[in-house]
Amino acid sequence: MLYQNLARPVLFRVGRGDAERAHDATMRWLTRLSEQRQVRNALIKLNRLSAPVTVCGIPFPNPIGLAAGLDKNGVAVGAWPALGFGFAEIGTVTAQAQPGNPKPRMFRAKQSQAIVNRMGFNNEGAQALAARLQASPAVDCPLGISIGKSKAVPLEGAIDDYLTSLRFLYPFADYFAVNVSSPNTPGLRQLQDAGALRALLDALHAEGRRLAAGRPVRPILVKIAPDLTEPALAQLLEVCLDTGVAGVIATNTTLGRDGIVPAEDAVAAEPGGMSGRPLTAFSREIVRFVERETGGRLPIIGSGGIMTPDDAQAMFDAGASLVQIYSGLIYNGPGVVRASARRYRRSASRHRSTSHA
Repeated sequence: MLYQNLARPVLFRVGRGDAERAHDATMRWLTRLSEQRQVRNALIKLNRLSAPVTVCGIPFPNPIGLAAGLDKNGVAVGAWPALGFGFAEIGTVTAQAQPGNPKPRMFRAKQSQAIVNRMGFNNEGAQALAARLQASPAVDCPLGISIGKSKAVPLEGAIDDYLTSLRFLYPFADYFAVNVSSPNTPGLRQLQDAGALRALLDALHAEGRRLAAGRPVRPILVKIAPDLTEPALAQLLEVCLDTGVAGVIATNTTLGRDGIVPAEDAVAAEPGGMSGRPLTAFSREIVRFVERETGGRLPIIGSGGIMTPDDAQAMFDAGASLVQIYSGLIYNGPGVVRASARRYRRSASRHRSTSHA
C-alpha cells in the first residue's frame, strides 16, 4: 500500500501526467541503481526470494520475470534482480535503430488499471544493445532478449533483419523471444501466418546452431498475440512444435478494449495495444488453451494482466511455467514481485507435500 498511496501518485504526476515521461524518469533512476553494485547486491539479498525452477534448460532463481517493453535498451539490467525479479526480458530490439511512432504514444487508463501504447519498437538497435551488455557487469539473473522487425524493412526482408539482431546479441541472452505479435509495427502480425513463421523460425534455429558452435543452443520462444482465433492459434502452435521452438510467451498486448470503464473511453479510443487488468482473464484463457492444445509439450511464459500475486498463481495453475509482469509493476509497485514469488513458493510447497502424501 505504501507504493500505491505515496510513490504512485508522485510518479503519475511526472511530466504533467505524461506516461512516457514518467517511464523515462523511472528508467533513469533504475539505470543509476543498476550501476551501484554494492547497493544493488544488498537489494538482491533483501528482495529476491528463492523459489528455484528450471525451464527450457535454464535455472531461474524464481519464476517471476520482467516483461519486455519496460527496458528496451538494456540500460537497467542490474536493477531488475534488485527489485526481486527472477529473470528479465529486455527489448523489443530491432536490427536498425529507430525512434518509434510519433508522441504521445503511451496512455494510462487508471480506473481500469490498463495501459495503451503504440510505441513502435523505439530502441537504439541491436548493435548498440550488444555494446552496452558487453560493458555491463554480470546481470545476476537469466536474461531474455526480445527481437522484432525493423519498421523500415519490408516483410520479405524480415528474416535477414531478425538474423542480424540474433548475431549481434547471441552471446548475451539466456533465451530469445521472437516478437511477431506487436500491433504497433505495420504488417508485423502477418509473420504469425504459418508459412512465414515456419521460414523465420527455421532460419533462426539454423543460425543459432551455427553461432553456438557446438555449445548449448540458446532457446528460442515465440510471443503470440491475444487476438488470434483459436484455429489460427492452433496452427501457430503446430508450427512451433514442428520447428523445435523451446516455448511460447502468452500474450502480447491486445487491440481489443473490453474491460475499459466508460469514463476512460477517450483512452480506449487511442490506437495501439492494451495491457493491464482488462487482459488478466483473457491471457489466462489463452495460456490454458496453449497447454491443452500442446499437451504440455511447450513451456509457457504467462504474460498479460498479472497485477497481483493471485493473478500470478492463477497463471501458474492455468499451465504457465514462468510469468512476466509489466503493468502490475506500474500500478502496484515492486512489492508485487516478491509477493508473487512467495505465493508461488507456498503453492509449490503444498503441492509437493500432497504428492509425497
